[in-house]
Amino acid sequence: MRRNIFALGLLEWQRKELETIAEARELDFYSLLTWDELVGQRLGFDELLERARQQLGEFGGKPDAFICHWDFPSSCLAPVLSAEYGLPAPSLESVLKCEHKYWSRLEQQRCVPECTPDFQALDPFDPEAADKLRLEFPIWLKPVVGYSSMLGFYIENRNQLESALEEMREHVGELGRPFDECLRHAHLPAEVAGIGGGHAIAETIMSGDQFAPEGYVLDGQMRIHGMFDMLLDQDGKAVLGLRYPANLPSSLEKRTTDVCRRVLEQVGFDNGCFNIEFLWDEAADKLWVIEVNTRISQSHCELFRLVDGMSNHEIAVSVALGHEPHLPHERGPNETAAKFVLTKRDDAEVTRVPTEEELKELSGQLGDALIEIGVTEGQRLSDIPGQPVYCFNLGEAWIGADSIDELMERYRELVRRLPIEFSDDRHLEP
Repeated sequence: MRRNIFALGLLEWQRKELETIAEARELDFYSLLTWDELVGQRLGFDELLERARQQLGEFGGKPDAFICHWDFPSSCLAPVLSAEYGLPAPSLESVLKCEHKYWSRLEQQRCVPECTPDFQALDPFDPEAADKLRLEFPIWLKPVVGYSSMLGFYIENRNQLESALEEMREHVGELGRPFDECLRHAHLPAEVAGIGGGHAIAETIMSGDQFAPEGYVLDGQMRIHGMFDMLLDQDGKAVLGLRYPANLPSSLEKRTTDVCRRVLEQVGFDNGCFNIEFLWDEAADKLWVIEVNTRISQSHCELFRLVDGMSNHEIAVSVALGHEPHLPHERGPNETAAKFVLTKRDDAEVTRVPTEEELKELSGQLGDALIEIGVTEGQRLSDIPGQPVYCFNLGEAWIGADSIDELMERYRELVRRLPIEFSDDRHLEP
């Protein structure tokens, strides 16, 4: 019997990866809503939910699973819809205990206090918000809901804090208002009920090397199926890419697995996929939790394929169907792989982007790298929504190789040869 799999905001390259999984011949894949509806337009949560319900009602068949690759609102729509159709999935409350950054810290403080920074909630619209900060500078300030460092600020003094709060007041509602609508679908404890999408969370600074395990929980049993770490520039300061498999001590992997289990049990997360971002301060042997994501990472999909021979969609679909997943290991064409984010520090207008033919040729010369450019000719970088505060993301590249040295050389070659131009005549720098 064929199964109907609905992926929220499914993109064509994701569909192609879904079609490579073992059960693909028995599955039909559909996009539920579009990427633009879910990510680009900033529509209300309730409107998106009604649009999804209408699309499913017009489908004529029964969905067998919902999967998502994106952060809020997709991550919260999936559990609501799964509950309505009686499908295995995490509860909305368990997802919100991870997505709501303040609520998430409260739960982490209870189960892994040694991995949780000092934190507090701040209301940017409170005229006395800066006066109410209890933490010592420097701090990290970010909205209670967000992604990709959106409205995230490293703050060293009172003036920077006031400037960041002002910028938050202007933009925090773009995602905060839909998040408030979502919160009304959940049962919130008193300590969280007054802190919504318009709030920010301040945290003490954590330091260390960043890495992330990805895994799943099925019928209460948690398993890790991959570890990722970061590639740094020659100075060891800027993050260049996300690498698989990670090069971590086995003792650290064991500690991390234990922390993941304690956090997920604390929030009641079951029958779903996750990845948790960590920092490890090797000198102090200190482990920090950065954040919990309640989905497989789209950044990891191509990396699994390059190294293991199959995308982690195999995991997501199996878990959503209630089946124990199986991901082959080290059966891909490469020993290692990394996702690199292509960035530019200074604002400018894009005057030229690569053609499809140019990208295809460059990809072949770099071992069939997957290169995605996210900007268009004539676009001003500062006009692109959802950008990090301190740089502009131009696109992403997934590159495989047989060694770290070869991987880095392919990355540098990509940056040198990528035919993208700007009004300030500055080129990308590796």
